Amino acid sequence: MTSEGNKQPLPGEGIRSLRASTFFKVTNFELYAKPNLIVMGIGLLAFTGCTCYIAYMRNKYEKLGYYSAVKEDGTEAFVKRTSKWD
Repeated sequence: MTSEGNKQPLPGEGIRSLRASTFFKVTNFELYAKPNLIVMGIGLLAFTGCTCYIAYMRNKYEKLGYYSAVKEDGTEAFVKRTSKWD
């Protein structure tokens, strides 16, 4: 990553040009690996899909008249909305 005889870091190397221990390089792998656009795109697509699915399911339950309520034991559950007059 550095030029052979000069030992000066090349432009764009960033933290890769610093001397570091093997332990630091293993535990901070993302600092030394080149970005993979294909994997990043798949991850972004999966994250977006999950977020949209959660929003869809929440909207679906709200349209049916359910709301999220916290029970006495601390758990959350969807409960059918009822009227005080019933």
